[in-house]
Amino acid sequence: MSADFRSPNQAIDGWVMSQSVIKHFRVILIVCSGFLLPIEVWAGKPAPEPGGQVPYSSSPTVAAGQAHLEDVDKQGDIDVFVKGPNGAPLDGSAVLTLTKLDGAFIDQKTAKNGYARFNGVRATEYKIQVLAPKYEATVRQLEVHEHSLAKITIEVTPLSVEDAAASVGLYVLAPKTQREVAKAVEELRANKPNDARKHLETAQKAAPTNAEIVYLFGMYSSQVKDLPQARVYWMKTLELNPKHLSALIAVGQDFLQQNKATEAMPYLTRAVEAEPASWRAHALLAEGLVLQHQYDEAVKQAERAIQLGHEQAAVIQPILARALAARGDREEATKILQAYVQAHPIDTAASKDLETLKNPQAADASSDAATAASEMAAMNKDATALPMLSKWMPPDVDEKVPPVEAGASCAVDDVVSKAGQQLITLISDVDRFAATESLIHESINKNGLASSPEKRKFAYVVSIQEVQHGYLNVEEYRNGTGGSTADFPDGVATNGLPALVLIFHPYNAVNFEMTCEGLARWNGGLAWQVHFKQRTDKPNTIKRYRVGADGPSYAVALKGRAWISADSYQIVRLETDLVAPVPQIRLLADHTAVEYGPVKFRKANVNMWLPQSAEVYYDWKGRRIHRRHSFSDYMLFGVEDRQKISVPKVDDSAADVAPAEAPKQKPQQ
Repeated sequence: MSADFRSPNQAIDGWVMSQSVIKHFRVILIVCSGFLLPIEVWAGKPAPEPGGQVPYSSSPTVAAGQAHLEDVDKQGDIDVFVKGPNGAPLDGSAVLTLTKLDGAFIDQKTAKNGYARFNGVRATEYKIQVLAPKYEATVRQLEVHEHSLAKITIEVTPLSVEDAAASVGLYVLAPKTQREVAKAVEELRANKPNDARKHLETAQKAAPTNAEIVYLFGMYSSQVKDLPQARVYWMKTLELNPKHLSALIAVGQDFLQQNKATEAMPYLTRAVEAEPASWRAHALLAEGLVLQHQYDEAVKQAERAIQLGHEQAAVIQPILARALAARGDREEATKILQAYVQAHPIDTAASKDLETLKNPQAADASSDAATAASEMAAMNKDATALPMLSKWMPPDVDEKVPPVEAGASCAVDDVVSKAGQQLITLISDVDRFAATESLIHESINKNGLASSPEKRKFAYVVSIQEVQHGYLNVEEYRNGTGGSTADFPDGVATNGLPALVLIFHPYNAVNFEMTCEGLARWNGGLAWQVHFKQRTDKPNTIKRYRVGADGPSYAVALKGRAWISADSYQIVRLETDLVAPVPQIRLLADHTAVEYGPVKFRKANVNMWLPQSAEVYYDWKGRRIHRRHSFSDYMLFGVEDRQKISVPKVDDSAADVAPAEAPKQKPQQ
């Protein structure tokens, strides 16, 4: 490492790729993350006109229920842009509700093609709630100034399969009823069933035949240990909506807990038919098939559950091992169970199964049913789902598998090899590049609300060099230095984004389990969708957190998903999450999503795929942060001819930077 990016007085988290074997990386990286609220306030400037919307006028207007005529000099307007997880405008409609910070209703609009405008609102602070089918409810805060147009971009997060099914039923409710349901769900999650019941009763008065509300009454009854009444509610839910996924799972699970596999099977089969992408439905169906001694089909269902759920579906592995052993594949069953027990040492039922596999003559047949019931109970604990409400961080990459095209075969070794070759070419052709980096930072409080955004701009330079065979060095500079942590909000620097893609470099790809999930549609093209996870038997060389300049560092194992262009084999998007939290440093979560795009440098005759934007999140030592980085004005280091790409810009007039925290030099535009 040829440069130290750390301030000696700051406690930071870092990415370090480092090991002493022949093929290794050494990349010193400092990581931070936070929550995005890209707000721009345009004072005295015309706003963009996406989708042919009405251009902004500096003459304020008055809308009913908003500012009065005598307040026209204190008004502003709001442009709201709603984007999906791929950064494109949200398809379909979304209901936007504008309220004061105390919850007082102001106005409501329906966004079409990801856009809506609120006209003539008083200059003050507001909250905007976004409700869209199959997406999490999202609330963001912004401030409107006099004679100005406030612009806010809100990115919504897809729900899990079960939650998406529930959201469709909740979306048809009136906004007030939706709020009551949301409060009920939060109380149930907090294990406060009596408080939840009050909100459910209020909601049911407004919508007595809504299947989601009836289902939640079943969850309430289950939580207060009134299982017979819970069954009544869930069966009523299925009368109202025969394809209600969560109710089908709940009823099937209830029968399995009573050791009534025959009665459970019709409901679990219907659950899989209603939503083939639900790993929970496949997992419970596999359990029922094992209890009915249909082992071949049980293996298929268990393997499908693991394919869909990844880490979340790990609990199904003992069921898979039991089915494999029962049909004669004892060696494979033992291998699966050994790995599971090593990762879950407190699962006594699985440990007992493993001993039985190793010593079949000592097996106690009378305990077989009890062991199966214990395995089922562990799995069922993860199977019951409450609808998910607003979350400050995107879902874990293993929460669901994004859709892929049917029938497209994928050779994972070939895809990963070709992607790695692109990285080799990148490093050999260009060792340094420069860009203008725009940063938006927000802290998230315990209620999930974001602080006012802080903004920064940096002149950004990255150097990637192979200093010797098998040895890569990545260095980053901001404003001509290594990037003092004092230049960043919270005193924590964000480094390492350019190096994240090096997971697919041939030196490092061998340290990951790679699975090609299929061919996906991405931004109008096709891309191979590849899931990756750090191997436990290989060195972890990608990421480390370091506390203090000279303090100890902690290896952080990553998993994630990449989208690799089917035409060029360039990586177009990359997402990562932690394989597991790191309790030693109180690191609970770390999520990064990077979008890449082509940049052509004409003088060097080079095409490079470089980061266009990045979302970085973490929950570390009680701090919950989300940052958005945007990169523009790319150029080769030392070359005057700048080659621009289209990425979000940050208006200088909107930057809220304290003088003492301002960048040391302003990037040249």
